[in-house]
Amino acid sequence: MNAGSQTRQGADWAQDRLRRIGARLAPGAGGFLGWWGQNLAAWLPMRVRRVLGFDRGRLLLQLHDQTLQLRLQQGGQLRDLGSVPALALASAPESGTDPLAPLLPPRLADLPRWLLLPATAGLRRRLALPAAAADRLRDVVGFEIDRQTPFTADTVAFDARVLGRRESDGMLDTELVVVPRQGLDPQLAALGPLARTLAGIDVAGSGGVPLGVNLLSAQQRRHHGDPFRYWNLALIAIALLAVAATMWQLLGNRRAAADDLEQTIARHAAAARAAATQRQALIELTEGQAFIDRARAQRPTSLEVIDELTRRLPDNTYLEKLAIEDTSLTMIGLSREAPSLIQRLQGSPLWRAPALTGALMPDPASGRDRFTLTAELGPAAAPRPAAAPRAEADDGQ
Repeated sequence: MNAGSQTRQGADWAQDRLRRIGARLAPGAGGFLGWWGQNLAAWLPMRVRRVLGFDRGRLLLQLHDQTLQLRLQQGGQLRDLGSVPALALASAPESGTDPLAPLLPPRLADLPRWLLLPATAGLRRRLALPAAAADRLRDVVGFEIDRQTPFTADTVAFDARVLGRRESDGMLDTELVVVPRQGLDPQLAALGPLARTLAGIDVAGSGGVPLGVNLLSAQQRRHHGDPFRYWNLALIAIALLAVAATMWQLLGNRRAAADDLEQTIARHAAAARAAATQRQALIELTEGQAFIDRARAQRPTSLEVIDELTRRLPDNTYLEKLAIEDTSLTMIGLSREAPSLIQRLQGSPLWRAPALTGALMPDPASGRDRFTLTAELGPAAAPRPAAAPRAEADDGQ
């Protein structure tokens, strides 16, 4: 028996349990749960399987002549424990006490007990069944007994096991195991009171390894409670509480972090809005200053206008009023050469379109004409290059 078959044999009980649970939950779920349980149990270490109750082991009872051979199957391995005279067991009083309890330690006396029949006691037939039959395999093969064996269903004890699944058509390769009751009943009678403590009946295969079937009906099986069941339930409850507390703490931490982030964002948002307001005010101030600078650059300064007027107006002319408003230039004064003032003011780079407003009014006191002149201020003249006069001098030479 290799290590792989030992592992699979040790995981058959968990697989059968999960298959039956899945069959009760939903149609078709038993096969999946059985496959999942088998592979899960095969990967778990032996100690973990025993703690979780997947492979507590079982006590095999096998009759040889007048002795009862006791064997322990655990983790896919078989170990001989000893033998007991069968006559002593059969003659034990039926007082409800366990005849094997005084002979076994408590950890072995509490294991499920199985009667192991020899390989010659049973008849085995291979069958190909649909995959949907996996959840109710025992009920399905019960209708095949009359056709596959020379016995009827009420004269035999039977069970079936799944050998594999075909990849080509998805059919299940199964094996029907049948034991006639006329050969089984004498062995049960030889056990005496122990027959009522059996959790199942199995048949030995090659090398004496049990096949992994249970010939007892569900009503006749004795269910042994797991001594670690309450401990396991308590551990599961503690684990669930710990997971719930961890998730609750994690949720609380996330909520606190979210609140802190929201407050930080609110503070930064207020500062960002204030900065945006200041930035917009700075932009508007900069644009306004740039506009003023451009407007100032497009018209001459007051000093340039006064200097230009001083050079262009004749000496017999003086101004009573000089007004510069935006781009308008207004001059009111007295002059002996008032009609020629327009000609003198034309061609200036500082203003354009000089003109007299109204008629000239003679002033008897000064003997001059009173005038009113207007002009539109224009851009200042661009400065002349400094090298231009020298270039002209060179050309003259």
